[in-house]
Amino acid sequence: MGNLNNSITLEALQVLDAIARRGSFAAAAQELNRAPSSLSYQVQKLEQDLDLVIFDRSGHKAVFTDAGQLLLDRGRFILSAANDLVEDANILAHGWELEVSIAYDLLPVDFFFPLVKELESHSKTRIKLQEEILAGSWEALAYGRTDLLICAKIEHTPIDFKIEPLGNINMAWVAEPSHIVHKRTSEFNQSTRNKYRAIAVADSARTSPVLSKNLEDDQPRLTVSNFPAKIDALCAGLGIGTLPMHIAEPLIKQGKLKIIEGSDKQSVEIVIAWRRNKMGKAKSWCIQYLKKHWKVSGLGS
Repeated sequence: MGNLNNSITLEALQVLDAIARRGSFAAAAQELNRAPSSLSYQVQKLEQDLDLVIFDRSGHKAVFTDAGQLLLDRGRFILSAANDLVEDANILAHGWELEVSIAYDLLPVDFFFPLVKELESHSKTRIKLQEEILAGSWEALAYGRTDLLICAKIEHTPIDFKIEPLGNINMAWVAEPSHIVHKRTSEFNQSTRNKYRAIAVADSARTSPVLSKNLEDDQPRLTVSNFPAKIDALCAGLGIGTLPMHIAEPLIKQGKLKIIEGSDKQSVEIVIAWRRNKMGKAKSWCIQYLKKHWKVSGLGS
């Protein structure tokens, strides 16, 4: 048997993963709800135990050495395998998973509330709802951060994803009623849109290339962290942007927003996706429920 001092724990691998994703010890410590000094000590202890340098600290920012990058890359496979082990054991032992996570984009969170209430009568499975944006949605599914994904369809999807259509939702360009965009006389094309600040939600991708919709690089913009913040910014008259009609219509009736004249409504296909090799009773139940619930939700066609 090897020296136990040369071993590495799952907790240590989780720390390295968090540092890599968040870009700093401080940000990783915040995600893990730990003190930065605690993370620094753990990394230094790991370097001593393994007798190697994981971070190059010669610059202003600590970066992974080649050996550290190898630990990170292969460690992520170990973390994924450990998660799979726990999930598979739970499915085998209980049939119903202990937890099902659902990631979503472009939908209001209350769309899922009936599912949470109904599932309670069938199982004690915990439900986790998480908003993801653009490329971050598919990344969450690819990296196992979510079990189910409901979002806009993309052109190319991995072959190990199972995807079924739910329906379409209509998107519209809107702005606060007194916004200057409503006083223009020009056609509402891309050139015109570039004159006004766009309100955008930041892509939640951690490692994948980020995406943007309906925006040009030279367009002024305000980027916020979530969809409710985008709505608040639009209602405050800070810029223009697109919203799903099921969200925009109540705000238009309240006089908080107005559809920009001359803009074209866009239809977005919404799909539900999951990994083919991960299927328990709770996940299967949620898929069937969401497909039925979409038809009566009134969110789109």
